[in-house]
Amino acid sequence: MPRDPSAATPDRLPAAVLFDMDGTLVDTEPYWMRAEREIVAAHGAAWTHEDALGAVGQALLTTGTMLRDAGVPLEPAEIVSWLVARVNEQLRERVPWRAGVPELLEDLRAAGVPCAVVTMSYRSQAEVVADGAPAGTFAHLVTGDEVTRGKPHPEPYLTAARLLGVRPQDCVAVEDSGPGITSALASGARTLGVPAEVPVPPRPGLSRAASLKQVDLDTLGRIAAGEVVDLLGD
Repeated sequence: MPRDPSAATPDRLPAAVLFDMDGTLVDTEPYWMRAEREIVAAHGAAWTHEDALGAVGQALLTTGTMLRDAGVPLEPAEIVSWLVARVNEQLRERVPWRAGVPELLEDLRAAGVPCAVVTMSYRSQAEVVADGAPAGTFAHLVTGDEVTRGKPHPEPYLTAARLLGVRPQDCVAVEDSGPGITSALASGARTLGVPAEVPVPPRPGLSRAASLKQVDLDTLGRIAAGEVVDLLGD
């Protein structure tokens, strides 16, 4: 059951919350890793679990290049098209929301805080995920096929802030991967790292939580105000 944000809405809230998608909103990294294993197996190439972890958070064309270099005899764009289609098949069967996400999104919606998805996945996939949330949950989708420079460049987060009409430094970005955290911090957004497939080591200015179940409006308000909050406990 959603929490009741009206009972304890903090004085300070972010101007917007900018969510990475894969590994942050939804636990799709296993879907991507399955698709990578399948395309590698189909072509007799080699792709280790460490290779898959190295692709987490990267622009999709970067992953496509990595798979081509690993022995998949296709151009990176062809590899990406196949991966996106395969992951979308899995998402249409089930959108795997991460723990705490539906409740936090509902609280933000009730408090009037706009949200955007900032992902290196393509729009076709982001729309499948967004359609699995209540209507109006996400004001904008910023996707990997619609930016010039993907994560770890700050362009995706700068684009989201511009579309929402807010300053990046007044937003909280939520990420799970190194490239995504680098992108968010470089944009000037207050940044919260929540680990999924890979650890989130401490960085200057980076807040951390073990799960979004630990994060509420008060936590986001403190981060938006410039406090570095660390709930990871390592």
